Amino acid sequence: MILDLKSLEETAELLKVIAHPVRLCIVRGLWRNGCCNVTHMQNCLDVPQSTVSQHLGKLRQAGIIEGERNGLEITYKLTDERVKAILCCLFSDTKDNSRKEGND
Repeated sequence: MILDLKSLEETAELLKVIAHPVRLCIVRGLWRNGCCNVTHMQNCLDVPQSTVSQHLGKLRQAGIIEGERNGLEITYKLTDERVKAILCCLFSDTKDNSRKEGND
């Protein structure tokens, strides 16, 4: 029972990290598009770069995303399969629709 409680606590922490609207938007965008840089995220979210960076830091710390540096630019990608499954449940209809419309 203790192991189950630990697993539930870890899952709850994962959900807390993605529960913020900006972070949810970031992971949804990465799920839809594969990868993205901070400038693109900032323009899509219409928030300051520092705000995007803070949220990316929390997602990185939780192991949900990874960044790959190419010169001065860092491109982020979604790496946590559990989050991908959650996004699929929450947004599978919108992902399919955006692909049909050519918005990916």
